[in-house]
This record gives sequence, structure tokens and C-alpha cells, in this order.
Amino acid sequence: MFDSQLYRKLSLTAAVLGFLTVAACSNQPGMVASRQSVHAASGAASGAATVNPAGDIADPTQPLHLVTLPRGTVITATVGQTLASDKNHWGDSFAASLARPVKVDGKTVLPRGTEVTGRILEAKNHELKVVLSSVVVHGIYCDLATNSRRPSDKDQPKRNGRRHKKDNSTLSARTRLTFKLSKPATIPAKA
Repeated sequence: MFDSQLYRKLSLTAAVLGFLTVAACSNQPGMVASRQSVHAASGAASGAATVNPAGDIADPTQPLHLVTLPRGTVITATVGQTLASDKNHWGDSFAASLARPVKVDGKTVLPRGTEVTGRILEAKNHELKVVLSSVVVHGIYCDLATNSRRPSDKDQPKRNGRRHKKDNSTLSARTRLTFKLSKPATIPAKA
């Protein structure tokens, strides 16, 4: 009997999470706001705070609303692993974290350190290009569409005023790249 109740609760939770993943980043504000009531209805809300993947504490009683990051929004991220044109392939994903917070109307909507996912757009003939593809905000997956960047596009100070030959075949771990959104992105934010 205990196993069937546990299975039922896990199934309900999985169904709710699946629904939220599909619906949360849509342009329908009611979908994100209903996340709180669905969470409470599943019996999982105990009034205690929960920790989301970005590391900040999400208060289940605080409602979320949708914020649109406009086209051209600057997103600076630090790559989490080394990527190379001779080892990686088109479509491979990689982890990165925000090096600077992303703000809308002066309010931080994506804090520094937020985990983002990127993917390799091109890996051929000593040429590597990457884009950012998604972010998880308050436990909700949201798509991102950014311009592509190459290893030579990394943010670094000029050394002794000299130009060095640009190597576009390897993107080292901890490299900081600045992307711009190529189309608006809708993400949930705390009210």
C-alpha cells in the first residue's frame, strides 16, 4: 500500500513538472503563476523554502511573473569545460555560468553564477563556434537564442598592445564570452 501511494505521488509530481517544463516559458503569464497552486495542490508544498539549480532559495509563496529579455540583451558567460574543433562535434552541449548578472529595467533577473547551457554550432577545419541555448530559472527550463561566438571572441585585455594570431580551434575552460540574444527570451522572475 505504501509503495502505491509513493508511486502515485511521484507520478503526479513528474506529470506536473513535465507540464511546467512545456508551458512555463510560453507567453501566457497564467502558466507560470499557476505553478505555485499546482505545487501546493500536489501536497508537496510544506511552506519550507526550496533550492533551485541556480542556487538561490525559491519561496513557494512568492508568485512568479514573466519577464522578456529583449533582442540584443548582452549575456556574458564563463565556459565550464575545454572545447576543441578536433574533439567536439556540431550539437554537443556544454555548461557555462553567468559571469555578470542580466538586468531588465535595472532589476536583476538572472544573477551572476546562474547556470546556462550552450551548444556547438560549428566544429570543422580548426573553426569552432558556440551559442547559448538554454537557462534554468526557478527550476523552469527556458530556451535562449544567441549570436555565435568563436574562441578568439573571448573577453580579455590586450597584451602589450600587440595582436596575436587568433586561434579558433580550442575554447579553454574558464573562457569568458559575451553573447547577444538574437531574439527575445521570456523567463520567469520573482514578483
